[in-house]
Amino acid sequence: MRKKTILDLYKMKETGEKAVWVTAYDSCFASYAEKAGMDMILVGDSMGMIVYGYEGTIPVTMDMSINHCQAVRRGAPNTYIIGDMPFGSYHESPQDAVRNAVRFMKEGDVDAIKLEGGVAVADKIKAISQAGIVVFGHVGLTPQSSASMGGFKAQGRTTDSARNVIKDAIAVYEAGARCVLLEGVPEEVCSFVHKILPIPVYGIGAGADTDGQVLVIGDALGMFEAFTPKFSKKYAEIAKIATEGFSEYIKEVKEGSFPAPEHKYKISGEMSDFEKLFKEMEDEFKK
Repeated sequence: MRKKTILDLYKMKETGEKAVWVTAYDSCFASYAEKAGMDMILVGDSMGMIVYGYEGTIPVTMDMSINHCQAVRRGAPNTYIIGDMPFGSYHESPQDAVRNAVRFMKEGDVDAIKLEGGVAVADKIKAISQAGIVVFGHVGLTPQSSASMGGFKAQGRTTDSARNVIKDAIAVYEAGARCVLLEGVPEEVCSFVHKILPIPVYGIGAGADTDGQVLVIGDALGMFEAFTPKFSKKYAEIAKIATEGFSEYIKEVKEGSFPAPEHKYKISGEMSDFEKLFKEMEDEFKK
């Protein structure tokens, strides 16, 4: 399997082939995604909820993100990986944004970075792009700004809101982003952005008229039980399978049926020799 490049993503847009990506945070699940043929993996700040149990993404730090990028890269060495810049890692200044984006490239071994926002972060996108780093923009429902939005609420549902989403998408493109992700917007809004922008336009909860889709692994595989977004689909029920597996494990240990003979190691030699050893060690221990 050959790792895709940004040029491959543009070629896929030209030919109409949809790009498929998913979030992942560890080597194990990243390896499953690569084996399945996933085009891209986003090491998303959704790790705050999926991995660490926070209520949102705000507590995620640069060090946490870098560590998970490293793990994902080890599990998926031949997959295009995007590092998700956490809250506070690019807001202070363009210089701060570039410094942290460089950390993702050098320490996290990613192929691109993603950051949230449109008009408000255009100067940061421009600076990072000019540093030679591929930037994925992210507009619409931006989880890092959910507090100012009144929660995880869809955007672009009124004409005024749609105008702001479109302006943000255009600003991201004009600042130098090579791709843009639209989250939580009506399909009509995403379709318009897809129509006017020459860069790949991806969606999560933005309808089908896109150049590809991304889902959060906890939603797609049924791992995260706190809530399931309207736009997501469960392709597996890992939480159910894991709970049932743990229940059976607990039952077998409690009743003494595990470990069974096939799970035990055999001694090498005569049992009488071991009995003699045990007697010697017991007598020595009692002295």
